[in-house]
Amino acid sequence: MVDETESCDSHTPGNRARLFLRELPAWSVAAGAPARHDGAMPEGDTVWNTARLLHRALAGTRLSGAELRVPALATTDLTGWQVIESVSRGKHLLLRLGAPGDDERHTLHSHLRMDGAWRTYAPGQRWTGGPGHEIRAVLRAPRAVAVGYHLHELALVPTGDEERIVGRLGPDPLGDDWDVDEVTRRLLAEPETAVGEALLDQTKLAGVGNLYRCEALFLRGLSPWTPVGEVPEPALLAALAGRLLVANRGRWTQSSTGSLRRGETTYVHGRRGRPCRRCGTPIRVAEQGERITYWCPACQPAR
Repeated sequence: MVDETESCDSHTPGNRARLFLRELPAWSVAAGAPARHDGAMPEGDTVWNTARLLHRALAGTRLSGAELRVPALATTDLTGWQVIESVSRGKHLLLRLGAPGDDERHTLHSHLRMDGAWRTYAPGQRWTGGPGHEIRAVLRAPRAVAVGYHLHELALVPTGDEERIVGRLGPDPLGDDWDVDEVTRRLLAEPETAVGEALLDQTKLAGVGNLYRCEALFLRGLSPWTPVGEVPEPALLAALAGRLLVANRGRWTQSSTGSLRRGETTYVHGRRGRPCRRCGTPIRVAEQGERITYWCPACQPAR
């Protein structure tokens, strides 16, 4: 049990939220375990979980069949290709493959955005992830079938060219390149940008989405419209956003409060009009850029 909000000082409501670092559960592929739990926001931790589940289901096997249901890949045949590994980078999923008789590896890239999901099933099991017209990829292996629903940016590229897709991303809290100082530098490079928009800029910080940006700003007592240049100790905000991802890695239920009970997992996100858990003020919601922001006007006053 780890106190993951130690740096949130007086802005942390009540007792400091206790977030739990857990190992990824051993989901049963034979039971048709979902590669994204319904209701989970596809932020960096969810994509990390998805990559791990696909790795367990497919890595080390050769594909016995494959369907890529997007025009650019409709004639691509991956039958016989070996699955090397499945990894994530921010919100991007990278399935690395080896073609028979070819030393060059290729990567099947996909992005979940807001509505994408991968599910795994035992061979012969009925697929229950959604209607057939939403399926974008089917990968068949001896011990599992992976089905991708509503996938975005599906592409097959040489693994050596992955940087064309993910090279512009900022440091990833779940990756080897995590560096709070570098994230802080990138945030402060545009000091006039509202902090609520800056946290969603994947070139500054990879993997943080709407849920964790809203929760991190609440825990730091910051209005989402505060210019980055006016944020006190921005490195603490960057570190907190990263810790929220790390704390939720390995489980589908995402929580910033320490509770995994339904209705108790967030402070502000998804709680429009409900009383703030700290002060009782109704939580407000407004558009910010292309996303919806949740905040407490009392705990997160405009500066």
